[in-house]
Amino acid sequence: MFCDGCGASVQPGQGFCNRCGKQIVGPVSVMQPRPGRVQGHVHLLGILWLAISAFNTIGGVILYVIANTLLAHLHEMGAPQEAPTGFLRPLLSVVAIFILAKAACGFIAGWGLLQRESWARIIALVLGFVALFNIPFGTAVGVYTLWVLLPTQSQREYEELAAGRAA
Repeated sequence: MFCDGCGASVQPGQGFCNRCGKQIVGPVSVMQPRPGRVQGHVHLLGILWLAISAFNTIGGVILYVIANTLLAHLHEMGAPQEAPTGFLRPLLSVVAIFILAKAACGFIAGWGLLQRESWARIIALVLGFVALFNIPFGTAVGVYTLWVLLPTQSQREYEELAAGRAA
């Protein structure tokens, strides 16, 4: 038997819920406990991190290829000698490597969230803050990540999920 307010277990004949304090009136209905906020969203969050990391991987590879093929041979293709390509190739290569590193971290966070690993919450929160600057999709995933995983109650619930998985 469960409380219809918070889903906590209630004994027959009990007048008040031990968790939320709601008065039990009439027969106590038999129902499954409601999943917590984190439990309901963590699977979708893991899938979103895998998806956005796949897009980041594609963008990082394309940028790296362009930087090291097109810009390396730009003068041979007839570009004027004054074209400032000397700094673009290493700059774009470094940016591409950072994008690929962010994508790798996103894959790790997504996999960890799907597996309910204890360390995945921290990585996802850090990536969520970084993703806020990647408008529009990164911002959406970043805000969703922070909304699901940042509150203190979310930390407790995620730790319970991770401990339940490990047990």
